[in-house]
Amino acid sequence: MNKLKLLLCAGGVTMGLAYASLAFADDQATPATPPAAGATPAATPASPPPPPTPPPYPSMGPTLSNNANSASFDAGPLGKLYVNGDFSGLGYVQSNPGFDAASGRLNSTSGVDFSNALVTIQKDDGPVQFVVEAGGYSFPTLGASYLKATEQTSNTFGVVPVGYVKIVPNSVVSFQVGQLPTLIGAELPFTYENANIERGLLWNTEPLFSRGVQVNFGSGPWAVSFSWNDGFYSGEYTTASGEVTYTFKNSDTIELAASGNTSKNFTSCKFNCAPFATNILLNQGEVLNVIYSHTQGPWTITPYFQYNDVPSSFFSPSGDIWAGAIIAKYSFNSEISVAGRVEYEQSNGLANLLYGPGSSAWSLTLTPTYQKGIFYARIEASYTGIGSGTFGDELGAFGNKTSQGRAMLEAGVMF
Repeated sequence: MNKLKLLLCAGGVTMGLAYASLAFADDQATPATPPAAGATPAATPASPPPPPTPPPYPSMGPTLSNNANSASFDAGPLGKLYVNGDFSGLGYVQSNPGFDAASGRLNSTSGVDFSNALVTIQKDDGPVQFVVEAGGYSFPTLGASYLKATEQTSNTFGVVPVGYVKIVPNSVVSFQVGQLPTLIGAELPFTYENANIERGLLWNTEPLFSRGVQVNFGSGPWAVSFSWNDGFYSGEYTTASGEVTYTFKNSDTIELAASGNTSKNFTSCKFNCAPFATNILLNQGEVLNVIYSHTQGPWTITPYFQYNDVPSSFFSPSGDIWAGAIIAKYSFNSEISVAGRVEYEQSNGLANLLYGPGSSAWSLTLTPTYQKGIFYARIEASYTGIGSGTFGDELGAFGNKTSQGRAMLEAGVMF
């Protein structure tokens, strides 16, 4: 092997010297003709300006691209601010609809709604930066009843789901404080940020946004973040979260993320607790992710592993969830792509963390996507199956169905 390396290196050096010799001989054979007296030298072609880049927030999945020409304006002492957002609607049909606890009604087998009506204002330069995202949204999720956007917004994170200040003293470290996106998971909250319209089974056992503080470090291929927050939006600031990401030379990434409640005395939401954002059982425990992302040509493939652990408490006995997923995307061209997702999760113990104690579930999702400029449209077919469950905790109006199929259409603009 060492001999082969030496031969390859020698060959490379030889070819380089040969090429340099030919170039030198060519230069000697055809000397440059000096310009005639009084002639104007030929102008050097100007380099084209670099293409615009999208604003840093929000993060985007592999299929849809944020608008790189977002509106901006001079805000005086605040500096240059960018305004971007997403307006989109969806329609769906589904089997075995579940009970909508927010409205007190059974889900329909079909419906229409708006999925996002969000506007973001952000400042992304200077030592003091900020992000404020406001509007309405829905979180369509596999194996869960659909909540209309008005119900989802009012019962989870309100009309300002994201709002934080970022202090950037140098290029290595930064600090954030406010209502922050989670460090956990491979899928993001809003539909337009993700490869699929619906969020997956693993996403449903992760925190989405937390109130707290966060410090970030970045150097070379390494990025590290640590946060002290209120976990599943509980209002109790006893959760520690962390994330370490390494980026390889070919742009592949591997990420380790973890979050856990440092207190075992959690009894209730003390203040500002959202009824459909705070999972009291999961908030008491820990969650761990290992996420790898590989990009090659038209392919992006992201396998990831997730583990949830819940200790015994006044509310429930102990339990855990072992889960895995693969999210993949293939681009046919710059406008058309298709994304897919496959998942499996298994709960253990006596805690009801899924579809009853000791239950398991799996899912398949396929999402063809079209985007032209700021406009996008996509259709989706998904299937959720329960491998084992408890009667009354499964799918359908009476919790006695073991499968659910959905078809969705979403269309919108990212301005």
